[in-house]
Amino acid sequence: MNVWIAIAATAAGCYLLKLAGLLVPAGTLERPAVRQLAGLLPVALLAALTAQQTFGSGQALVLDARAAGVAAAGVALLLRAPFLLVVAVAVLVTAGVRALGG
Repeated sequence: MNVWIAIAATAAGCYLLKLAGLLVPAGTLERPAVRQLAGLLPVALLAALTAQQTFGSGQALVLDARAAGVAAAGVALLLRAPFLLVVAVAVLVTAGVRALGG
């Protein structure tokens, strides 16, 4: 029963958040600071999620094969590789480091 309460609370929270977004005056959304924040916020959130998934394991920080894959992807991005190649490089490096026992 607790699961259904959590689902209902989450659904209600999402609905209220969406409603709050619709109630914000249009003039507020056109301010330069708000527009700049709206452009940068998704990038910051994605970077934080990537860092947490790469360097976190439960309550500990770890440096393992995932970090090597992200580093290889970063190098591929610096070399302006296409997105699919960047992903492939990250996967291959991560798999290679894991296969070598790292």
